[in-house]
Amino acid sequence: MPRSRRPPFEIATAIAQANERFRMAGLRLRIEQRGDCLGLRGQLPPKPGSDRQRPHQQRLSLGLPPTEAGLREAERQLKIVAGQLLQDSFDWTPYLVWSREPRLKSEDLAAAIWQFEQQFFQDPQRSQRPASTETTWRSAYQPYLRRLQAIAQQQPQRSLSEQLQLTVASYPTQSRSAQLCTTALKAFAAWLDLDLPELPRPLLRGGSLPVQPRQLPSDAAIEQAFLQIPNPAWRFVFGIMATYGLRNHEVFFADYSGLSHGDPEAVIRVLATTKTGEHDVWPFLPDWVEQFELRQIQLPAITTDLNQTTLQRIGQRVTQQFRRYGLPFSPYDLRHAWAVRAIHLGLPDAVAAKMMGHSIAIHTRTYQRWIGRRDQQRAVAETLARWRDRSATA
Repeated sequence: MPRSRRPPFEIATAIAQANERFRMAGLRLRIEQRGDCLGLRGQLPPKPGSDRQRPHQQRLSLGLPPTEAGLREAERQLKIVAGQLLQDSFDWTPYLVWSREPRLKSEDLAAAIWQFEQQFFQDPQRSQRPASTETTWRSAYQPYLRRLQAIAQQQPQRSLSEQLQLTVASYPTQSRSAQLCTTALKAFAAWLDLDLPELPRPLLRGGSLPVQPRQLPSDAAIEQAFLQIPNPAWRFVFGIMATYGLRNHEVFFADYSGLSHGDPEAVIRVLATTKTGEHDVWPFLPDWVEQFELRQIQLPAITTDLNQTTLQRIGQRVTQQFRRYGLPFSPYDLRHAWAVRAIHLGLPDAVAAKMMGHSIAIHTRTYQRWIGRRDQQRAVAETLARWRDRSATA
């Protein structure tokens, strides 16, 4: 009787089965594969030199290959570490050898970046919005990883940590590019289990750079610029961006049925196809809905099929058209002006942030100058009102 053929070994399935056994046994450590190595993940004591005081989620690199033998050894190591943790005798020293700074050959670095890209696109949350994920990768990761490769080729004698530092330093300090580069390289370094060296503090704050007040057009200037645009379709784009504070590409991925059906609140819905997902937006100023004739929906005939183009390219078309018409400010100035207008009119910051499709933290950080002044004015007004009341009853 012929022997049954053994099914081929699949490392992902084998890891999942091993982790389920550990879960059932009450162990909190897990095996994971990162690149071509197996390691452990779980609550571990702080590493030597760390400023952390308590155990926290960390990775422990084993340097084992993703093979049957490697997995068996990883399971053995997990049981050893789990026992040491129970006895409060765990020591990082034997495992730190795998965390030493690597010096990667250019072809190895290229392979690592390729694997990082695959993992980036396979992230479950990102896979729900493929168009915005593609735009984010091309604009916020790919340029900086390419520069890292170029610098690594120029200075192969440097460690990867040094090459990462040099890449960030190649951009002007505190520039938007330096911030994006730092974010991208920190993500790449974390994926490699490599601690990125300390960088200048301004680069680690994240978020947007403060908006310069000289960049923001007045409402009167916006109304005047609207009249400069000869094409009705592009006037519609301009009017929508001014009235609703949309990003360039969002104009082409929005539901305008409320406008076209005469909704008195004139609410529009930005669709899930966009960078930040679906959200509703109200007009600020509402009078502009009629003044800019926004109930007559007409968009320029440009390619919006995301199988043929990207959100970034669509946004670039808007910027190019603003320049072609000689408008005195950029499309994003309209968005910032909308935010500041909403602040002055008293719209709560959390509501404004939701309508702009970003977090309250980014909203506060970006517009802190105007939010701070509004809150100061409000506090002064309330204090003076109380003083007047006391004076009147004295």
